[in-house]
Amino acid sequence: MEKEDQKKFYKHAPFSNVHLRIYLAIILGQFTSGYTIQISGTAISAAQKYLPISSLWVGLIGSGTLIGLAGSLFVGKISDNIGRKQLLLINMYVLTGVSLCQLFTSNLWLTFIFRIAVGLMIAIDYTVGNALLIEWLPFKESGKMQSHLVIYWTLGFILASFSNSFITGFGESTWKILMVSPALFGIITAVFRSFARLPASPSWLVNQGKPKRAQRVIQKHLGTKWGISKKQKIHAAKVTASSANFSWTILFSKKYIRYTLVGGVFYASQAFSFFGISIFLPILVSKMGISNTSLVGYLYNGCMFLGIIFGIRIFGTFSRRHFLVGDFLLSAICLLILALWSSIPKELALLTFSLFSLTLSAGLVMDYPYTSELFDSNIRGTGVGMVVTISRIGAAAGTVLLPVITSSLNVQFSMLTCGLILLFAGIFCFIFAPETSIKYKKS
Repeated sequence: MEKEDQKKFYKHAPFSNVHLRIYLAIILGQFTSGYTIQISGTAISAAQKYLPISSLWVGLIGSGTLIGLAGSLFVGKISDNIGRKQLLLINMYVLTGVSLCQLFTSNLWLTFIFRIAVGLMIAIDYTVGNALLIEWLPFKESGKMQSHLVIYWTLGFILASFSNSFITGFGESTWKILMVSPALFGIITAVFRSFARLPASPSWLVNQGKPKRAQRVIQKHLGTKWGISKKQKIHAAKVTASSANFSWTILFSKKYIRYTLVGGVFYASQAFSFFGISIFLPILVSKMGISNTSLVGYLYNGCMFLGIIFGIRIFGTFSRRHFLVGDFLLSAICLLILALWSSIPKELALLTFSLFSLTLSAGLVMDYPYTSELFDSNIRGTGVGMVVTISRIGAAAGTVLLPVITSSLNVQFSMLTCGLILLFAGIFCFIFAPETSIKYKKS
């Protein structure tokens, strides 16, 4: 027993093979998720050349994946009950199969349902993958490596934006081929995870009242000198597997409601503008009177990627709270300028739009570390799932409403809507957002 007490806490272990395997498994999932989400907008734009699709259906198909992502609360709760590993081993196989089904139908209702199913599989990566990662990564590496995940998500998103440039020559079936294309990345991810020997989460096992099994998992993958902490042992002694099965309503209890609301407002407001504008960029740009939509697409996506790199570079320089507030307010200012200055010169409009892309995408760096840090390990899957669910409601609303608003009113009103939502988020986070960075909590 004395030797067990002398074991070092596994979260202080150096980065090793097990951490790399988990990280690569999550990276592949993030790339696939980014590609799959964006491809619907690219595909439906291609379909408009051959099918009479209304603005409402354009929005619905584009938002189908995001609506499916609203199932994050459901899968997060399942992962807190049955574990992380099992869900991550099956979701990409299901995503591949459902993606392939889209090749055999032109029915918009069926396509919409398939997109929702695909989104539900991505929800597993957003919630369960992130929970497993933060529960294994060493303390010193966790925040930094989580912030890097958005690079791979963005690469997938950008690749899908330009996929219609190299997926050509299929005539009326081109849009179906685009819809099916995520299957390639889905099967690669699924096969890798099957052979990567993903471990169970020690923190989850402790929260299920299984400290001995948690010790065995740690020692198998990290060595015999590592184990759970004394605090976890005390917690495990008070927990049984049955008592660990809590209701998701705990997230709205006095203890957690502030974190749930901050996470939901932050993520939903960001997602409303980001997905609404990014997925239907060609439509918005053409309504701005700019004829060269391809040039704007390259510029927008280039600034998006630069924004991600910039965000990663400054991630540890500011507190989480200051980063959030500043990012929202700067993004809001850019869109409000575009919305309220109707006679803005096109060159200045492009510059402002590019600055918006750079600024808002820099904030994407906060998505994974901040939402995970808001919640304790025993409810992390459910907590992150709730936040992602709220965010996908915002994202789906953006992708459904912005095409309709743009076609029925004008693009300036769409920009105004997004700008006001970002402004509200900045003010809300200024008042309520907690600081979660250990570095800035101490200062």
